[in-house]
Amino acid sequence: MEGGNFLTVFLILVALTTSNYLKSVSAARPAVGETNTEFIRTSCKSTTYPNLCFSSLSSRASAIGASPQLLAHESLTVSLETAQSTSSMMLKLAHGQGMTPREIGAMHDCVEELSDTVVGLRKSLGEMKQLRGKDFDLKMNDIQTWVSAALTDEDTCTEGFDGKVMNGKVKTVVRGKILEVAHLTSNALALINRLAALHG
Repeated sequence: MEGGNFLTVFLILVALTTSNYLKSVSAARPAVGETNTEFIRTSCKSTTYPNLCFSSLSSRASAIGASPQLLAHESLTVSLETAQSTSSMMLKLAHGQGMTPREIGAMHDCVEELSDTVVGLRKSLGEMKQLRGKDFDLKMNDIQTWVSAALTDEDTCTEGFDGKVMNGKVKTVVRGKILEVAHLTSNALALINRLAALHG
């Protein structure tokens, strides 16, 4: 009987040890989603607005994986989507009641600048999809140029709201949205530059 008890105790100890070992191994290895999220968090540290970068991209972690190219692509996509929605919002505001001709003019000028931003970001996304092979450096240069131009367009748009061109509330809302687009575009450019540096 003693041999049977010894065997039982031995098997219980093996089972407990194996169970604890497996728990420690799985705890040490982060889940795939956590790894992707951590990749985004770490990559966003190289941007000017890391908190905005992370908050705008973390929901896309499964699409990004741990790919610097997909990260840059998704960052451009977020910037493009935000530029488009901001432009639509501004068009609606410009057609609203109570705006002066000067305010409407500033809004239309800004919508034009945002339209140029959208074109540049779309071209960049299209080129990003083709980013491989011997043309990598040339295509990357094009992308960097277009995104930089988009950032300049956004800066020009915000300048249109300096001074007393608009009333306080509308100015605050519009300026806030344009700055969000500019910050997202700045982050996208930083991630694109990081991708270029990794390749070079």
